[in-house]
This record gives sequence, C-alpha cells and structure tokens, in this order.
Amino acid sequence: MKEQLILKNLPFIKILPAWAQELSYKYCSKTANLYVIHGNIRDFLPHKMNEGEFIFVKIQEYVSEVLFGNRDVIAYYDRSSGVSFCTPEMRREYLATMRERKPDLSDEDFLSNDPAKAFSLLEDYFLLQIPQKKRIVLIIDYAETIAPASDVARLTDEDRYSLVTLNRWSHEPVFTRGDVSFILLTENLADLSPRISASPSTVKVEIPIPDENVRAQFLGFLEAKGKLLLDKDLDGPRVAALASGLNLTNLNRLVAESWQEDRPISLDYLREKKKEIIESEAAGLLEFLDTDHDLSYVSGHDFVKRRLRSATKAIKQGRLDVLPMGYLIAGPVGTGKSFLVSAFAGEIGVPMVKFRNFRSKWQGVTESNLERVLSILKAMSPVAVMIDEADAFLGDRNQDGDSGTSNRVFSQIASFMGNTEYRGKIVWFLITCRPDLLPIDLKRQGRAEEHLALFYPESEADREALFDVLVRKLSLSIRKFPISDLLKRFKHEFSGADLEAVLIRAKLRSTMDNRTFITKEDLEDTMNDFVPPAYPHEIELQNLVAVIECTSKEMVPKRFQNLDRTKLVRDIRELKELLGEHG
Repeated sequence: MKEQLILKNLPFIKILPAWAQELSYKYCSKTANLYVIHGNIRDFLPHKMNEGEFIFVKIQEYVSEVLFGNRDVIAYYDRSSGVSFCTPEMRREYLATMRERKPDLSDEDFLSNDPAKAFSLLEDYFLLQIPQKKRIVLIIDYAETIAPASDVARLTDEDRYSLVTLNRWSHEPVFTRGDVSFILLTENLADLSPRISASPSTVKVEIPIPDENVRAQFLGFLEAKGKLLLDKDLDGPRVAALASGLNLTNLNRLVAESWQEDRPISLDYLREKKKEIIESEAAGLLEFLDTDHDLSYVSGHDFVKRRLRSATKAIKQGRLDVLPMGYLIAGPVGTGKSFLVSAFAGEIGVPMVKFRNFRSKWQGVTESNLERVLSILKAMSPVAVMIDEADAFLGDRNQDGDSGTSNRVFSQIASFMGNTEYRGKIVWFLITCRPDLLPIDLKRQGRAEEHLALFYPESEADREALFDVLVRKLSLSIRKFPISDLLKRFKHEFSGADLEAVLIRAKLRSTMDNRTFITKEDLEDTMNDFVPPAYPHEIELQNLVAVIECTSKEMVPKRFQNLDRTKLVRDIRELKELLGEHG
C-alpha cells in the first residue's frame, strides 16, 4: 500500500522541485545511465495529482509516478525485498518472459534478493526489452549495502560483483541508446563507494530538507483537517519558519504528538521538540546549547562585545550580507570564550549547536557522519555553530595515518565553511587557546574572517566588574562589602574561571554553615586557600599567539600593544622550544 498524504484545494508548487528538475534535465540529455539520489530521501515528497489536489509520496513512488509516469518497465530492488515492480502487470510480464527464457529457474530466483542473481536476470530481461523501444528504469534502494564505501580489497565477492556491474551499466552504450536508467538511493553519499559516487559517468542529485514554503503548505493541510493545535501567539507560517531543520515526517510527528497530548504548540514546546528531533536525527553528532544569558553577562572585553552587538544589529535588520562567514575566538584558558559565544547566541535569538565527535574508526563512517551533520546545518539556517578546541577538533589537510580520512574531512569542512551561499545563515565560531595550531585555510578571509581575542582582566576595576558579573550569573547572595580590598590583598592573576571557582567554594562553605548568603570571611578564607593552576609558560604562550591573531589593536592588553611584532614572533618561538614544541 502506498504511503501518502492527500492535500486538496491548496495552492502549491506548480513546477517540479529543483532536484527533480535537475534529474529530469540530466535524463532527457541521454548522456548518462546511472543516477544517485541522496539526502532527504526518506521523507514525504509533494506531488500534484489533479487540479487543486496534492499528495505526499515516498521516493520510489515519486520517481515512478511523477518523473516516469508508471510507463514501460519500472523495477525496484533492495537487499531485503529483492526484485519488485511498479505495477502487477509489469511483474507478470517479467515473470512470463523469464520463465520462457529460463524454465529451470523458479519465481523465487527471478525475484531474488541476492544481488548477483537479481542483477544478472534483470540485465537479461532489459536487453530483451530494448528492441521494443521500451523505457526502462531500475531503482535500487539502500545502495550503500551493495556498493559500500570501502577499499575494494575489503569488499566481499558479492559486493565486488555489484560494484563492477553498476560501473559497467553506467557507461554501457547499449543501455544509453536503449533508454535504460539505473537510480541508486542512499541517504549519505559518503556511504556509497567512491568508485560510483565520484565517477564522472554518475549523475548525483540531492534532495534537500523541505524549505519554509513547503512546511507552511503542509501545516496548512494539517490545520484544514483540524489536526493542528497552536498557541494563541502562533500561526502556521510562523511555526513553519521556526521549524527549520525538520523534514515533513518529523513535522508530522511533532504535530501528532501535540494533538495526542492535547497540548497546543507554543514557542517553548516547538523549541523543545525541535531540539529533541534534530539531536535524534543527528545521531548524537550535534548538541543544542541553551543559554539564558546575553552579552550583558560578559564582563570586560568591550571591543569584542561591540563587534558582536554590531553583528546582532545587522542580523535583526536582515543585513546578512555584511556578516562575516565566521569568527575565530582566541585567548588563554579561563577567559570565558565559550561563554561569550553562547551569550552572543542568546543575544541574537538563533539556535546554537555544538559539534560533537563525529569521527569513527570504521572506514567511511566519519565522512558519512559529517555529511549528515552538514545537511542538518543547511536545513536549520539561520544557526550558529560552535567548535570548541577547534585546533584539535578540525585537524588539517596534511594529517597522515588514517587512509586519508582526516584530509577528506578537513577539505569537506573547509569547503562548506567557505560557501558564501550561507553567509549570515550559518555563522561559525572556532574557539581555541592555540590559534597558531589552527590551519591557515580556516583562518583566512572567506571562512573564520573576524579574529577576536579575550584576555585576563588587567586592572582592579576590571576584576571588580568581573566579580559582580559572576555573582549575577551564579545567582549568589553576598553580604555587601568592598571586594576591592580582597582583590588587592590577593594579587593572583585571576582568570574568569579562577574567580568563578573561588565563588563556588565560598558558596559551599556558607552552605556547610547552613547559611544562604556568602560573607566576607567566606571569601577571604577561600581566596587565602585558593592556589590557581600554575602554567606560566603555557599561559604566556597562549597570550602571545592570541595577540598575534588580533585584527584590532584596541583588543590587545596595554602591556602587549607596543611590542614589536618581530619580537612577539621570536618570544613565541622561544616559548615553544621551552615547552618542547616544534614548528
């Protein structure tokens, strides 16, 4: 039974979507036999049936009915179901023909799920049909299970047979002249053997996650059926705009759960469900960062905050064209780099996600994971993306020892980051205390264009301001007293992380005394006992490489502003030698 949803009397897209147009153009050019359709292939796809009536069908039905009109010969194959056909008539004709040709075989053989047997018999049948001028299409689902992304030496004999067969079909002149097409379906292109996906004779078409217009029409259909419960402050178009990143299947799930729970969709409900669904779709490769803070919770760093607030203003005015593609946030440990970025996300009101480890020891899985993550980011835009410890996380294009996986991953990320189509839609934040270890490919203009740096507070006033902000951030209750006295007595070079640790310890002390407030004595005893981690050479190196990265003199602490750049480079080199680093 076809899985479909019917829409009646609703205006909708009057032409084929872009991906279907591309596939049609390539097919009509009659220059290729093998097509790979990838991306959002498990979703409902919109198709107009009659005047004012629409259906949402699965990919096999879409290709068969919409693009090829269920005519001539349309066959399906996957490892589970074996061989099947678009209509009972096509199936009967195939079986009748093959029984006559190969009477020693059974129907089970003709419809086998063994690719070697199935492909051989189907090829014989297709060659018989070509003289009859029939248009022939074979749709192979879960193509990655018959031609996986692996070294040929590691493939089974069965997979090698399938790989060779598909490659041979892709440039077989008899099939080109005879109008025989092979369509492979896979969610992630990286899961498929590169001997197919990278072949110049293969046409690759991506189905994107539906855009706002399609989501709005789909929600309009659900609302017309009385199945859409909305909070009084929301309407269908607004929900469609906020549901970026969700495909129609997930959107239908969200609406159905709201209906079942008798809980109208509110902003909070939508945010909660969207986060749950996207994290599930990303298979744990992306993490949503929730923040209740804005840049007012960031102490000091006035120049950096002004830059970010200018970006906020541009975003709210819709001037995405003036935004940098990404930001490099440098500075020594404990300066609040990650908190600054999350506070900026809270300021602009767009979702922020953090990359989690997408690497795997299994060949091909890393590239597949990354392809999935990047597809989700495209669909979620506008979105901010945080990559913490970027120097270690991203690697570079010259890494060895993993069969080229790191090189391919780096190139894929660098290419995606540099795509100006996403300027202002996907904003990258590369956070690192060692920007010198980050490849120049990612730091150049067109990628992480804006270089910002954070440093420890220099003056007593800066430290007092930091103390006050941390008290507000941690929601602490403190008996009023001049904190400047304590900061002058204990002349540690407190980082934000150090001072926050002191406040947490002081709160623990007051809690152990059954008090809800912190006294001067709590802080005095805690600061007297506190010993900040001592990594003087490492911290100094982190300071200097951050200074080198600064694109504005105003960001640089006064003690570094008048240093000659040549001396800075020399000092950095000496510190690296002292720490046993090379390069």
